[in-house]
Amino acid sequence: MKLLRRSFLVGVAAALLLGAYVVLGMPARGAVRALAHANPGTTGVMRQREEEARAAGRTLGKVQRWTALSHISRHLVRAVLASEDQKFFGHQGVDWDALEKSMQEDRKRGSFARGGSTITQQLAKNLFFTTHKTPVRKVRELVVARWLEDDLSKARILELYLNVIEWGDGLYGAEAAAERYYGKPAAALDADEAAGLAAMIPNPRRINPRTDPARFARAQRRVVWLMAHAGYLSRSGLGAEPPPEPVDEDEDEPASAPEPAPVASPSPPPPAGGPPPPAAPEPTASPV
Repeated sequence: MKLLRRSFLVGVAAALLLGAYVVLGMPARGAVRALAHANPGTTGVMRQREEEARAAGRTLGKVQRWTALSHISRHLVRAVLASEDQKFFGHQGVDWDALEKSMQEDRKRGSFARGGSTITQQLAKNLFFTTHKTPVRKVRELVVARWLEDDLSKARILELYLNVIEWGDGLYGAEAAAERYYGKPAAALDADEAAGLAAMIPNPRRINPRTDPARFARAQRRVVWLMAHAGYLSRSGLGAEPPPEPVDEDEDEPASAPEPAPVASPSPPPPAGGPPPPAAPEPTASPV
């Protein structure tokens, strides 16, 4: 009986310690609420990449040009929704069906291999955490994703996401990515170019036209297929099944930079001008 009681108390203590560890690694709730009207500066993933570069003896610049959602091509918004989170406007931060499927796949592989994260979860990871896969990070990510959904509109979540996610070594946000890979602003991207940028999101330092053009092309074709089958494109001859996924999300990355480090941006992005745009079933952008 004493042994059972002791085991119970040890279990309770361990649970409390784990809960405290999870909570201590969370951002302040006020920091999440502030994102409704203020743009973030350096994010968790940006700090992670800077630390990795220092450990490798490199100097990593940062290129990021903040742009409003209304100035991002509707094709890119649709490509991201089709490829990353088709239920974005119907969930509250977590797609539980996708999460369950992801966990089942992880158990089969014996590792954190498959994706399953919503756009909101990915935003939480990019803003406050790192790309390192651990159960604790996932729990924190789930909580912060719910906070983001409670405090921000869907349109604001999309705007933040498209401005902070990684699109190459030291390259962040749709505007900088559009200029880097296609030589044009994000507002001017056509459907195929948008599919190319969306295809890079799971691992932009590997699915990259400069480092592996063939892999990039396969990923781009997959996004075009997803866009067509989501009703965003009228494109024939794509087949009944999508092309296979070219890479697992956050697959181990190269130890060194695959392309020259970008020129550092002079300062963090300025505060957002005014309130975020209202959420809508299908956000629009300036004409292409």
